[in-house]
Amino acid sequence: MQFILDELPVPLVYATHRIIRDCNHEFAALFGYDREELIDSGFHILYPKFADFLRTGEMWQTNMRNKSTYYDERVMRHNDQSDFWCRVRGQSTNADDPFAAAIYCFEPLNRVVEHKRHKLTDRQMQIIALVAQGKKNREIALELNRSVRTIEMHRARVMKQISVTNAAQLIAWFERQKYNDTNNEF
Repeated sequence: MQFILDELPVPLVYATHRIIRDCNHEFAALFGYDREELIDSGFHILYPKFADFLRTGEMWQTNMRNKSTYYDERVMRHNDQSDFWCRVRGQSTNADDPFAAAIYCFEPLNRVVEHKRHKLTDRQMQIIALVAQGKKNREIALELNRSVRTIEMHRARVMKQISVTNAAQLIAWFERQKYNDTNNEF
């Protein structure tokens, strides 16, 4: 049985070298665009900052090389300039050049995007998200192409800033953010 991409009820996109070549209406609607507006656009328009686009690309390039699939959780940007969390799963047709041709599935997450009362950096937020996925410092360091010590320092700073003392509290704090819709600050 074959399906046309647009017939599938989940946000899907097909891309070559991070350029959207095809997407379904579910994907376009998730980001507040018409499907036609996204075709042949770069993924960078869907990120809050260009630096986020670059950092995510580096992480995916590293982790998808010699593997066919990868996933993460990240903040993306809606057409109306609002930000939202989503889980992204990608599968490449070429393990040696992961961005040559890949399909991605986007799943919106019910987590409030908080805007830095504690002045957490994008890297710190990325590390917290990876810790919440159950990854250890060594795994995070490999994934982000950083030293284990750098990851430990980021975690220690974050934990001090948000007044938690262990990984379980850090994860609980992160998970609570999805229920904290009274204001948009950490």
